[in-house]
Amino acid sequence: MEKRWNILQGDADGVRDLQTALGINEVLCRILVQRGIRTFEQARSFFRPQLTDLHDPWLMKDMDKAVDRILTARNRGEKILVFGDYDVDGTTAVACVFQFLRKFCPPDTIDFYIPHRYREGYGVSRQGIDHAHANGFNLIISLDCGIKSVDLITYAAGLGIDFIVCDHHLPDEELPPAVAILNPKQPGCTYPYKELCGCGVGFKLITALAGRLGLGEGEALQYLDLVATAIAADIVSVDGENRVLSYFGLKKVNEDPNNGIKALIQLSGLQRELKMINLVFMIAPRVNAAGRMDDARKVVHLFTAASLQEAVSYAALLHADNSERKETDYNITGEALAILENDEAYAGRRSTVLFQPHWHKGVVGIVASRLIERYYRPTIVLTRSGEVIAGSARSVNGFNVYEAIHACREHLLGYGGHFAAAGVTLQPDRVDAFILKFEEVVANTIQPHSLIPELIIDAELPLDAIKPGFFNILEQMQPFGPGNTQPVFIARRLMDKGSRIVKEQHIRFCLQQGQSTADGIGFGLASKFALLQAGAPVDVVFTLEENEWNNIRSLQLKVIDFAPSA
Repeated sequence: MEKRWNILQGDADGVRDLQTALGINEVLCRILVQRGIRTFEQARSFFRPQLTDLHDPWLMKDMDKAVDRILTARNRGEKILVFGDYDVDGTTAVACVFQFLRKFCPPDTIDFYIPHRYREGYGVSRQGIDHAHANGFNLIISLDCGIKSVDLITYAAGLGIDFIVCDHHLPDEELPPAVAILNPKQPGCTYPYKELCGCGVGFKLITALAGRLGLGEGEALQYLDLVATAIAADIVSVDGENRVLSYFGLKKVNEDPNNGIKALIQLSGLQRELKMINLVFMIAPRVNAAGRMDDARKVVHLFTAASLQEAVSYAALLHADNSERKETDYNITGEALAILENDEAYAGRRSTVLFQPHWHKGVVGIVASRLIERYYRPTIVLTRSGEVIAGSARSVNGFNVYEAIHACREHLLGYGGHFAAAGVTLQPDRVDAFILKFEEVVANTIQPHSLIPELIIDAELPLDAIKPGFFNILEQMQPFGPGNTQPVFIARRLMDKGSRIVKEQHIRFCLQQGQSTADGIGFGLASKFALLQAGAPVDVVFTLEENEWNNIRSLQLKVIDFAPSA
């Protein structure tokens, strides 16, 4: 699929001033300035995060109310239920808060609850509240959910159950009647950093409780590996406070991980130092697979396991769920692509909406993302869920899929989501009308450039600048993620010096620019190999990585795209 290259421009004066202050390569200074780092002090704070950079948890609105209510419950012997969503953010948040409370609450007064994805759906559920009521719980702490659950929290209050809501999603105008709401995005909250994930908000609650109880600062910090896992999986910004949490969380992942994380690392066979990308692609899919294919309660058991042996038994269950998820995802994606390739009606459309009643509800969102990799347009994949049709939507760059779905609400039973992803439910007899309406809305509102994937390039980098010292500084920009993405470079007018196709789909590059040469790997680029064989210069877009072969480390280009030079 052809991509639209967008090379970022830097403020020349700002780059020059920063280079004078830091004395490092101009290309690195260009990237730092693009990311808002313009002074020596800002650079020091960026490259050397400190735990003292974390904000005071008491700055969060309602923190005093939340802590007081939890300690009152402990003193009265009231039962506390820790409630969280079934994804990585929700389950890690529950594991952190549940483990912490279990240390100073009587064991028979504390438990956790994860709603079943298919029987109860996302977030606070009536079934969960009824479970709390039937089992004598007086207080529910909801993590990564609850900010929109006005009716359900009102229902719980009528049963004599108090709620503390810890959430990071954008609130509606009406807030739920909880005894405390911890959410940096709520009106009137002066907490300086707004992009915490749900587990991050839970961590702040633990930090405040630990302070009030006179426990050492290490008491809360032991959960940072789980917080980093949640930040990675929930695709929140890795800047500001999240950068500090991720930095020290990764340090703990690599030096002294939670038994659950250790078991997942062991099962995956990874030997080297883990980075954010490993948390995203190694740990997150296995954790999410539990909720997609079965029951996410086992994730909390994994992350709260008292021994590595116990954790390995739960990790094996997650591993099996993930293997099933991968096979299901692969099969459904194949079926969906076959429908698109064999039906000419889809060729001229601006959207893709597919429905098959037998597709597994747990993977339709993943399948939608896979279809966008082949057909770059807003995509919804639908399946049967009980008596109704349910599905997941994924968007393309610059298009608000939630607004498009909102414009089709006359055909829907319910919908929710945000700019890039959403979920829908509808009656079976409205599927065809919804497909037509969604296509009409997309066709009338999407900009042509949003139908071509954009490749953002940070800076031009000549091959002779690629040296170990340059790469070492680049690595100190880790952890990478939204708000601090891995730098992408372009090198111009490179000549092929013996590149070859490997495993039919990939290219092993050997490139030259002047007197400098570089090796590289380009996954899935074999269809463009003829451009290299033409003997003309090419422009290459890449990230830098370290390759290890026979215990010898070398730098290589990880090629994302290439095209004939102008």
